[in-house]
Amino acid sequence: MSTAVISVRVRRKLKEEVEELGLDVRSIVEEALEKEVAKRRLQRLRQLVNESLEDMKQVAPSDWVEAVREARRER
Repeated sequence: MSTAVISVRVRRKLKEEVEELGLDVRSIVEEALEKEVAKRRLQRLRQLVNESLEDMKQVAPSDWVEAVREARRER
């Protein structure tokens, strides 16, 4: 697995406390970023689903039935 460098500025006092506590900054930041990425992906997915549901409201139930029947015939 390849890695990349991310630089960030934090308050000096915070940096000193992190060092004093011996925290593993890399692990903490990586975990926080992974959680945020997962959260944003889920938000994006929900938005796409909601948009799709809105689009589907415009399709009549009879059209859905016909589409399902046609798909079954194609098998």
